Amino acid sequence: MRYSLRLAILLLLLLLCSSTASFAQAPAPAPAPPPCPCAPAPPPPPPVWTGSASAGLGLTSGNSDTKNLNLSFEAVRDPKTKNVFKLSALYLWSEQEGQESANRLAALVRDEYTFAPRGFLFGQVQYLRDPFKEISYLVAPTVGAGFKLVDTDPTKLSVDAGVGGSWEKDDSLDVDFSGVVSGGERFSHKLSENASVTQSATALWKMADFGDALYVVGAGVSASLTTRTAVKFEVLDTYKSKPVSAGIVKNDVAVLASLVYKF
Repeated sequence: MRYSLRLAILLLLLLLCSSTASFAQAPAPAPAPPPCPCAPAPPPPPPVWTGSASAGLGLTSGNSDTKNLNLSFEAVRDPKTKNVFKLSALYLWSEQEGQESANRLAALVRDEYTFAPRGFLFGQVQYLRDPFKEISYLVAPTVGAGFKLVDTDPTKLSVDAGVGGSWEKDDSLDVDFSGVVSGGERFSHKLSENASVTQSATALWKMADFGDALYVVGAGVSASLTTRTAVKFEVLDTYKSKPVSAGIVKNDVAVLASLVYKF
């Protein structure tokens, strides 16, 4: 009887120990599900620098022999903060019947600071060299403010105005300094994912003589060929209201066709 009781107590103790050990063991965690292969990767951050370079060449022969060349460059630094830095340059050259008929270089350096959803301040420096207008160089730094009348993804329209100074060196004259007032308007619209139109107009009036002004008006259309290349057609009109000599034509119109590489 005592032996049976001892055996029963021993079996009960073994059962309690095994139960305690099983409760002490935590259940194994379920394996993590494998990543979904169809989940899209997050888009890369937009580049800080964007821009384009373009070149166009035209040749005619027969009753008249002409050659023309246009080169342009644009770069924009936009770190998605309040400052946007822009740099652009355009070179035009042409020859007709063996005689040079155009040789113009224009450049612009501009910095914009956005202080309101649609308002911005800017500082810029314009440069122009045009021997056929007898302009050895014209340098005009200006500062001012502008407003974005339309600022949507397909359509952008802005206007600005500023003040500054200009140094103009003409072939037969000394360097002429004058205070200046500037004005500008810029428009762009995406017709589709692959096509867009642009238009711009700038003016520079001398404070010493508001009748002495420089106007530049341009309009163009571009169509993408690939993600990096496009073709562009543009009309550019440069008007100097008071040329140095009476025989100089005030208006110069250039029709440009070029191949664009985007970066």
